[in-house]
Amino acid sequence: MYLSDIAQSIKPSLTRHLFNLAKAYDDVIDFTLGDPDIPPHQAIKNAGCRAIQEGKTRYSQNAGLLELREVISQYYKRKEGLDYLPLSEIIVTVGAMEGLYLSLLSLLNPGDEVIIPAPYYVNYEQMVQMCHAKPIIVDNLDGEKLGFKVEDVEEAITDKTKVIIINTPSNPSGKIIPVGKIEALAALAKQYDLVIISDEVYKCLIYGDSKFKSIVEIEGMRERTILVNSLSKEFCMTGWRIGYVLAPAEVIAAMTKLQENVAACAPLPSQYAAIEALSGESDYSADMVNIFTKRRNIFVDGINKISKLSCEAPEATFYLMVDISETGMKSEEFAIALLKAVHVAVVPGITYGRSCDNYVRMAFTLGEDKIQEGIKRIQTFINQLSL
Repeated sequence: MYLSDIAQSIKPSLTRHLFNLAKAYDDVIDFTLGDPDIPPHQAIKNAGCRAIQEGKTRYSQNAGLLELREVISQYYKRKEGLDYLPLSEIIVTVGAMEGLYLSLLSLLNPGDEVIIPAPYYVNYEQMVQMCHAKPIIVDNLDGEKLGFKVEDVEEAITDKTKVIIINTPSNPSGKIIPVGKIEALAALAKQYDLVIISDEVYKCLIYGDSKFKSIVEIEGMRERTILVNSLSKEFCMTGWRIGYVLAPAEVIAAMTKLQENVAACAPLPSQYAAIEALSGESDYSADMVNIFTKRRNIFVDGINKISKLSCEAPEATFYLMVDISETGMKSEEFAIALLKAVHVAVVPGITYGRSCDNYVRMAFTLGEDKIQEGIKRIQTFINQLSL
C-alpha cells in the first residue's frame, strides 16, 4: 500500500517522543506535556455527566450547540468587550488544534505561504504542510532572545504569503507579545493584505502585572483576524476536546462545511460542560493562576540555584524555558541524557526552532512535591556532568 507524500512527511514531535520515552520508567518526573494535573471544577464535571445521563450524547449542529456559541459570545463581550455573533461568527471545534487546522484549511491553496515566527508551537508547521501550503519559519539566530523581530517577519513576506500565525502568550517561551509589536504586526497585515491567526489559549494564565492585548482589538484587524481559544488550559479540560474560533462570517461558514467532513461536531457532553464552564455564574478558574504562580516560583528559584542552568520567570503559561548552554550540550542530547540518568523528562528546545537549541522546555503541570523532586534530580544530573 502506498502512503501519500503528506502522510510520510509528517513526523511525531520531539515533545511526544520524549513523552513516549518517559513511559519506560516507573518513577519518571514528566515535565513534557502541557496537560495540567488540576481537575476541572466539580460543577463542570457534573454538567458533562448530567448530559450523558439525560441522553445528550448525539450530534449537535456542525458549528456546535447554538446555546454554547451564545455563551462564548457573552463571555467575550463580558471579559474583553469583543462582540461576535453566535450564529455566524463562532464555531465550536474539537479542541483548539482542530480550530487551527480548519482555519488554515479554509484559507490556503497549494503553494501559499504561512509565516510562523519562532519560537513556535510545533504543530503549526505540520498543519500548514497538511494543507499543501508552505510554512515559512522566521527563526533568526541573531534575533531577539526567545522572541522574534517584526523586521524579520516583514522580510519573509512574499507575493505568496497569505497568513501569519502568532501565539500569545507563547508556548514555549511564556512571553506575551508586547503591545508595540502587536501593533506593528497589525500594520504589516493591513499593508500586505494578510490574515492573522491568533492562538490565545494561554491568556487565561498571566502572572503579576503582565499585560496582554489581542491583535483583534486594533482598528481594522477584526475583519482579518482569526481568534483561536479553548477550554483545555483555562478550565483544565484537555481531554474534553473543546475549542472554539471567532472570525469573520465567511471564514466560519467555510470552517463549518469542513467540520462536517472532518469530525461532524465536537463531543456533545463536552459542549454542555463548556456551557457550565463559560456561563459566568461562577469563576471556575479563579484559583488556577495562584496555583501555577506558586509552582512557577518554586521552579524558577530551584533551577537558578543549579550551576550551568538558568531561566527567567515566564510572564504567562505553565512553561519554563531553561538555558542549558553552559553544559555544552544541545537540547536533544541534554533531554535524552537527563531522562536516562535521573528519569526526568523535558522537551528539547530545538522542537520550537533552531534559535531554541540551547534550551529545554519544562512544564510545571505537576504538583509542588514532584517539582521539588524533579529539581533535586536535575541537580544530581548536573553534578554528574562535572565529574
